[in-house]
Amino acid sequence: MARPSIAAPPLSLLALEQLAMLEYASLVMTGPYLGLVPEGDGQAALILPGFTGSDRSTGPLRALLRHRGYTVHGWGLGSNIGPHDRIIVGMQARLRSLHERHGRPITVVGWSLGGVYARELARAAPSSVRQVITLGSPFRLRPGDRSFATRLYDMMAPRVEPFPGRDIAEQDRPPVPTPVTAIYTRTDGIVRWHTCIEVEGPERENIRVVGTHSGLGVNLAAVIAIADRLRQPEGSWTPFRPPSLLRHLYRKPDVWRPPTP
Repeated sequence: MARPSIAAPPLSLLALEQLAMLEYASLVMTGPYLGLVPEGDGQAALILPGFTGSDRSTGPLRALLRHRGYTVHGWGLGSNIGPHDRIIVGMQARLRSLHERHGRPITVVGWSLGGVYARELARAAPSSVRQVITLGSPFRLRPGDRSFATRLYDMMAPRVEPFPGRDIAEQDRPPVPTPVTAIYTRTDGIVRWHTCIEVEGPERENIRVVGTHSGLGVNLAAVIAIADRLRQPEGSWTPFRPPSLLRHLYRKPDVWRPPTP
């Protein structure tokens, strides 16, 4: 029996995406709380933008992480117009170059479609990826499923995607061979939130924040979670625990359950 297609989120949630600017303003105005962003010691990360985004869209996130002591890099490939060969080859080369430069695996953080890329990079080059962190990334979407970016994606993305196996359900694919943190919000107005969460298992976690899809890269709760994941000693992993003063910014996370036949 064929699985019903997943529809785009309701229009009421799409309207809430306009609040993303408030998330950015809130981040700028939370001066004292920025000290709660865990401080790093040079840990390296590659930040991948969402669909139609560029390094400019991830600039505030990279600047804040850099200020807190992390070594962060943009992807340097211009606008994310879908998984064209130029972008796939460019990401792989960028990751390989950063791995060689730093002499250790790199954390890959991907926003929306960027998170789908991050998971594929980890599958293709696990020795170069320390961990994957996704922000509202609908990695469980399949052909026929919809989001509010689907029509534009169909116009801009390649007709045949160079990622292998994207027509296979995520749960039927090899697991990502690195630790994975999936950050998401239930008020996502671009993609269905349940397409953005991981299964329960070792070195797998979902972190639910309050916010919008378009604001996840400047969401204080998301930024704190990213920094906390980055600062972990290499080779060790423990689940995320929100700082007590900001626990109200998080909600009880969900876990992906395969649909019953």
